[in-house]
Amino acid sequence: MFAAFAQTAAALILARGILGIAGSTLMPSTLALVRTMFQDPAQRTKAMSIWSAVMASGVTVGPIIGGLLIQSFSWGSVFLINIPAMVLLLLIAPFLLPETRSAVRARIDLFSSVLALAAILPITYGVKTLAEDGWTTIPIVVLAAGMIAGFVFVRRQLTIQNPLIDIRALMERRTGGSILINLIATFTLMASALVNTQFLQSVLGYSPFVASLWSVLPSVAVGAAAPIAAKLSLTHGRPRIMAGGFVLSAIGFGVLTQVRLDGLLPLAFMLVGAGLVAAGIVSVMTLVADYVVGVAPADRAGAVGGLIETSSELGGAFGIALLGSILTAVYHNAVSSLLPAGLAPESALAAGQTIAGAAAASHLLPAEAASQVINASKEAFMTGMHVTCLIAGVILLLATAVTAVLLREKKTDVSAAA
Repeated sequence: MFAAFAQTAAALILARGILGIAGSTLMPSTLALVRTMFQDPAQRTKAMSIWSAVMASGVTVGPIIGGLLIQSFSWGSVFLINIPAMVLLLLIAPFLLPETRSAVRARIDLFSSVLALAAILPITYGVKTLAEDGWTTIPIVVLAAGMIAGFVFVRRQLTIQNPLIDIRALMERRTGGSILINLIATFTLMASALVNTQFLQSVLGYSPFVASLWSVLPSVAVGAAAPIAAKLSLTHGRPRIMAGGFVLSAIGFGVLTQVRLDGLLPLAFMLVGAGLVAAGIVSVMTLVADYVVGVAPADRAGAVGGLIETSSELGGAFGIALLGSILTAVYHNAVSSLLPAGLAPESALAAGQTIAGAAAASHLLPAEAASQVINASKEAFMTGMHVTCLIAGVILLLATAVTAVLLREKKTDVSAAA
């Protein structure tokens, strides 16, 4: 409600922060419920695949509903539509969902939370600023401060009785390896999210609503991928299927590097590539959640789910920061040599930052100059898209080797799982 009727950008950011805090409690809670309600490993794997497919479907359908609401009503309607669903959940959840409590009453270490923010925010800011402005003093100092805060955070988690994140548990090969793989998966997924949305809207010129409709098609592959991966993992083992998921996503990024505006069916290539990327990543994330939650004690499933959520959020944040910075840097370098001569400095500056900035600058230019700026920005964006997807694909291929090493299982483990 607060977000829907926010009058300033600061109020909206504050409201979104509150929504983020509340929303971050939901996924760990649902994972804990799956762990509690399904004790049989095979049933839990099936339930986890359904959980992943439903979550992916919600992520896909959400932008479509949001686009319809924005076109028909005010922007605040995208927040108001969630209120009936939350009220219904509050009414029926106490009757349908079992409640479990941990026997250990651990205190929340607020200072560790502050340290975590003091590490993540400066590192993210430093990386993005360095990518955009080059090696200047302020971002280097901020980045160093964030790394120091991160070191202090890790040291504190190793010394206090009730750590915010159990670092020692992460040192166990398969548990820590699973969390690392989940982080890599969400990190690379951001490359697809960054380029696909801008390609549909800024390059192909679709409206947000039409672009969201096209984005539904890759979700068909996502909906089928999680159950198939879960079933195959019972006979072939999780590591092999996770590695296969990474290879599938790498192939998807390879397809995205072949998208050309003057080539054959650029939209079809983009949709196929995005579908392969999403199907592979969702398969990996499903198996990670199934394994990590499955090996945790039932009364610690919520905490372990929170650890998975944290790795996903970190991976997504760093993916946007690093891969987004690569996309911006490549675009900036490519467009500078493509823009027409004689542009006003302010127009050249706007067009050199992002493809959206180029579109805005073109509205103030004569028709011929505007067309040249638009064409230059599209060509530069395609170069940045190809480089970003290539880097993401290479990272996934390296993650395949990491998966094989960190999560290797004995034959007896696979037989027991089957």
